[in-house]
Amino acid sequence: MPLKNQDGQYVADETTLDALEAEGRVVFRYQGWNPNGSRRDIAGIANPAGNVVGLMPHPEHAVETGFGPDTAAGPRSGVDGLGFFTSVLTTLASRGGHA
Repeated sequence: MPLKNQDGQYVADETTLDALEAEGRVVFRYQGWNPNGSRRDIAGIANPAGNVVGLMPHPEHAVETGFGPDTAAGPRSGVDGLGFFTSVLTTLASRGGHA
């Protein structure tokens, strides 16, 4: 998924990182490659209530051909962010729209 800059890495002290881990608030991690050096490969965290998520990757920039990143299929052909949003919609629909 597209990243918009190197400077958006997640940084926190060890106490904060331990608390986030213990509370289950780390909701996304970089797998296989950490492109920006985020501590503990953190790509996204949730607030304490779990209803707000902040993340560094930008899936919204890879949902439609012509606007996503370049791939082997051609320029601006990447749509790997689409799965992120469709999975959210599928989950909400399976719960009757209630998170």
